Amino acid sequence: MIETFATPEALADAAAGAVVEALSAPIAAGQRGRLVATGGRSPGLIYDRLSQSPLDWSRVDVTLSDERLVSPDHEASNQRLVTSRLLTGEARAARFIPLWRGPPTAGACAEAAEAQVAELAPFDLTLLGMGPDGHVASLIPGALGLAAAMDPTGAQFCMGFDQPIGDPPIARITLTLAALLQSKAILILIAGAEKRQVLERARHGADLPVAALLTQARTPVRVLWTP
Repeated sequence: MIETFATPEALADAAAGAVVEALSAPIAAGQRGRLVATGGRSPGLIYDRLSQSPLDWSRVDVTLSDERLVSPDHEASNQRLVTSRLLTGEARAARFIPLWRGPPTAGACAEAAEAQVAELAPFDLTLLGMGPDGHVASLIPGALGLAAAMDPTGAQFCMGFDQPIGDPPIARITLTLAALLQSKAILILIAGAEKRQVLERARHGADLPVAALLTQARTPVRVLWTP
């Protein structure tokens, strides 16, 4: 279940290759490719590679697994990462569907994004990081409303957490577990010994958000890890 890569560069090569393969199939069939991107520190090298990949990016839709309630020019914005590292070069022609829709609340942003995100399902590939507390997207332990967001049979694709959560502590918009499971495949990207230990705990029964992905049989999940 866990694929090990000697360096971050090797992991980025493998992940970028998986994204290109996943998006190429629907494009070749005359459809649109649909990618759920992630923020954080894990995907930058992957996005650099993808931005130069010769796909027909004009037929690719990109959205995010989660977002902080900050403007797109804020250093904590996942949209900023994706637009600056992925949606450039060859990939600048892709269509981006943001989760941040402006103030005042994360809940209002989630409501505004719901229909457009739902229209993308099923996603061809979803990229996710994982926090040291075992969270994926912004499904963060302790968040008010987390139980509803973690319902695998829920109807909502997007939910907002208006209290400051996570690191940094900011209100957030997230795809729900039910939405993430609307993926044809999921890649979880992790690095370092600490997160490997968290992942092992989740695999062996710890009640962490990532465990909900690792223990289900509906959607194929690959875990890519580098020391």
